[in-house]
Amino acid sequence: MTAATAITFFYYADLAAVIPFYEETLGFELLVDQGSARIYRIAPNCHFGIVDGNRGHLRHQPRSAALLTLVVADVAAWHARLMAAGVPKLGPLQRGPHLEHFFFEDPTGYALEIQRFQNPEVAKLFA
Repeated sequence: MTAATAITFFYYADLAAVIPFYEETLGFELLVDQGSARIYRIAPNCHFGIVDGNRGHLRHQPRSAALLTLVVADVAAWHARLMAAGVPKLGPLQRGPHLEHFFFEDPTGYALEIQRFQNPEVAKLFA
């Protein structure tokens, strides 16, 4: 059986410190504010949550080993938007035979990636 939707959660020592990044800088749509957790819609049937790592099911870690990748149609526009917003640790736009992408970090060091698949058949799977 497959799930109808999914939510990926990142845990933070200071939840309030990252709320503006996800809501204003990235423009994620807030669906639910539970106080100790906030859940966003980032695409149809694709959700992302941020959790107070002092009160949630898991505890925040000093260094994350997770990567949230957003598949978008216009990687260069996203790169320009984040550069204009002054996002720290914004990597260069990279183009290869399989991907156009770049990496960056949220204010606490969680890694994020914006990408587009170059192969139209593969891109269609994530449209």
